[in-house]
Amino acid sequence: MRAARTVLRAYSSSFFLVTRFLPAPQRAEVEVTYAAVRYPDEIVDTFPLTAAQKLARLDEWERQYREALRLPGLGARLQAGLPWILCGFTTVVVRRKIPPEHYLAFLDAMRRDVQPSPFSNFASLVDDYVYGSAVVVGYFLTHIYGTADGCPLEDALLCARELGIALQLTNFARDVEEDRRRGRLYVPRDVLARFGVRPEEALNGRRPQALERGARWLAEQAESRYEFARRSLPVFAAECRAAIRACIDVYQSLNRRLLENPDLVSRRLRLSPFQKFRLLPSDKYWRVPLAYARLL
Repeated sequence: MRAARTVLRAYSSSFFLVTRFLPAPQRAEVEVTYAAVRYPDEIVDTFPLTAAQKLARLDEWERQYREALRLPGLGARLQAGLPWILCGFTTVVVRRKIPPEHYLAFLDAMRRDVQPSPFSNFASLVDDYVYGSAVVVGYFLTHIYGTADGCPLEDALLCARELGIALQLTNFARDVEEDRRRGRLYVPRDVLARFGVRPEEALNGRRPQALERGARWLAEQAESRYEFARRSLPVFAAECRAAIRACIDVYQSLNRRLLENPDLVSRRLRLSPFQKFRLLPSDKYWRVPLAYARLL
């Protein structure tokens, strides 16, 4: 848990901040879950390996995940020499009854990033990539958060799906130039065609204005999904709603800045620490200094 918290602090200041408003048991499980999705993502994005080596590393990670699920408990997983991230994460998967195939879908999305290709339309983007890269992560968190009394799990999963799609679309819009340099294009072909550009032109950087318009279009698709998630908050357990609301507030604020920004290519837009702080629940501000003093 301590190691996973360090990973979260290092890689996502925004998510680290909003998860401070979770009860301690759920917060620890979310941190372990974040580490489990961060490591494969880093294999794909930052490890100095060939495509074949990255795919082999992901295949081995999947094999170890399946092995960890077969072993009876955290101690047995650690004694088998499996990676600490998977030992912790599979403990959460079993405890919270998370369908194991969700993580397999996530790993499939990571494999697609190793050998990327453009998506024909928005439905393909969501079904063939965003489902695995973001929606199932929302499902993990839903099982951890729990539902309000009398609310069916299906309602919470629907909210998680829409919020997961929104978060991923915001990330696509913000990282459009960084992804382009990696050979990835998340603006669908049919959207690019509306702006008179082919995928190969967008990828080689010759049409930055068209790529910006495509990125802004993705951010536009996120807005209604953030609003749906905001309206659906009561389906989650009451003690977790502050953290979910803070997540919506922070990322929707970023999304709206993307929509207002005339230049999405030359610089990566961020919210300052003060801007994030202003969006947090005021009755829980006291948690922020404790978090950064490593007391929470």
